[in-house]
Amino acid sequence: MARSVARDLVGLVVTLLVSSFVVFAALYLAPGNPVAFLTKGRPVSPATVAQLNAYYHLNQAFGVRYWDWLTGILHGNFGTSIIFGIPVSSLIGPRVTTTALLVVYAWLLIVLSGVTLGVLSGIRGRRTDAVISVGTTVGLATPVFVAAIVLITVFAVDLHWFPTLGAGSGLVGRIRSLTLPAVALALGGSAYVARVSRTAVRDAETREFVDTARGRGLPPRHVLTHHVLRYALIPISTVTGITIASLLVGTVIVEPAFGLSGLGSLLVQSVEDHDFPVVQAISLILVTAFVVINVAVDMLYPLLDPRITR
Repeated sequence: MARSVARDLVGLVVTLLVSSFVVFAALYLAPGNPVAFLTKGRPVSPATVAQLNAYYHLNQAFGVRYWDWLTGILHGNFGTSIIFGIPVSSLIGPRVTTTALLVVYAWLLIVLSGVTLGVLSGIRGRRTDAVISVGTTVGLATPVFVAAIVLITVFAVDLHWFPTLGAGSGLVGRIRSLTLPAVALALGGSAYVARVSRTAVRDAETREFVDTARGRGLPPRHVLTHHVLRYALIPISTVTGITIASLLVGTVIVEPAFGLSGLGSLLVQSVEDHDFPVVQAISLILVTAFVVINVAVDMLYPLLDPRITR
């Protein structure tokens, strides 16, 4: 087990290094100059432009800039925002909490609703299966921004059940303010998890060990919890892990729609402002979270099923 964990950690480090290079190179090759955007519409002399390029290290070679950026990150320094003129870590730090709470809230909704609907669809009759299948089809076909518009219109504007914008304050206020964004973010993921859970449960129902357990006269609930669901946990855990990683990308759409001050809305704003240090930092954070979650899910397999060796 220790050797397997060490191999996973080495692979994680290599993947993150490659990801950091791709993120930096993509923005290095992106069209547009941050200093040109910063000085747009202002009479600026070539000497001032040269000073700004030197101040933000934009006049250095690619290899030098990448190495300085990477070593700075290892020391907790993500650079300085070109637009705001403050350290990037100070800019994104307060926004991490909002994004983290939103993603965790949406993930809990996905796990609870998706697994429950999938299990019900797998063990109940055709009518229940048909109703849930229609619902999951609608959920998969509904874009996140459409779900956000509908939720805001119905539950915030018409019914006044939830706030329209903002993250709220206090525990109750945060939950109320993040409910609609979390539902919009979790809609497609819940439908996807429900589909996978249904298939996994149906597959487990056909296994010989399940027939043997029923033949021994074990209660149906015991067979479901100790045999069917245990067998189905592997594909379910895989898809839930992938889903929580994909939620990070969905915040780019949901947060601006609901006026949330998180990493997603800051990323959109920074892309529009050509604030490359902020874009690089947030992109690397999202990629790192995605990779770490997938590695964690992979390491969880032997705990869910001891028959799996790594």
